[in-house]
Amino acid sequence: MSALSTQENHPAEPLVDIGVNLTHPSFASNRQEVLQRAHDAGVRQMLLTGTSIAESEKALALCHELDPSGSSLYCTAGVHPHDAKDWRADSARQLQQLLQESRVRAVGECGLDFNRDFSPRERQQAALEAQLQLAAETGLPVFLHERDASQRMLEILKSVRDHLCNAVIHCFTGERQALYAYLDLGLHIGITGWICDERRGTHLQQLVRDIPAGRLMLESDAPYLLPRSLQPRPRNNLNEPAYLVQVLYDVARCRGESPSALAAHTTACARRFFSLH
Repeated sequence: MSALSTQENHPAEPLVDIGVNLTHPSFASNRQEVLQRAHDAGVRQMLLTGTSIAESEKALALCHELDPSGSSLYCTAGVHPHDAKDWRADSARQLQQLLQESRVRAVGECGLDFNRDFSPRERQQAALEAQLQLAAETGLPVFLHERDASQRMLEILKSVRDHLCNAVIHCFTGERQALYAYLDLGLHIGITGWICDERRGTHLQQLVRDIPAGRLMLESDAPYLLPRSLQPRPRNNLNEPAYLVQVLYDVARCRGESPSALAAHTTACARRFFSLH
């Protein structure tokens, strides 16, 4: 039985998942099946996340391999703050080449992570600033990661915002002050299954009401962040794009909207933001 079988209906409007880590090894043996389940659940377009030069190249290759027609799979290309320690003199050149590809629709995942500090903070900031410069030069939007670093992130973004076409804070998990500051900068907000977590996501259930329609997008961040409200839970405990429907239902409930209305405006927003067909 599917973990989604408890939902009476799938949304009438198609969904766009703006963050899928399809290059993750857990998907290596069943990517086609994962995509089919997503399609059956109503998730019709996806952005595959690039987190390093090598992973961005893999994401691009998967777009061509799994969606030859170019109608459903797109990707980002960038260097995650965890991998910023590997940013080298030629990284900007390599990334710039990837950003010329038609399937690449955003710069990132890039940003700051002062929670785990897998890369030194100065290296994270240097890599982020270099990628924001590439976004300004190419005219592509930015797919941003931020953990426990909103103050520094805002300082950097304020200095370059006028040169960026658009940016989204992917998997927003912060507090009210950070949300309002990002919205004041004209940024978009991505919401994941974090909001479905009764242990740490309850504050988002209030905050998500304050995100204007047209600035809100949904994402699975699969295989991470399996929605804890999903029943029954999959035996492998891994998230999939198909489970974005659970995020949709929880966000709709928190916002006092119908799932179809939420699907309609978040899909329209994602298609505008990433210039999807």
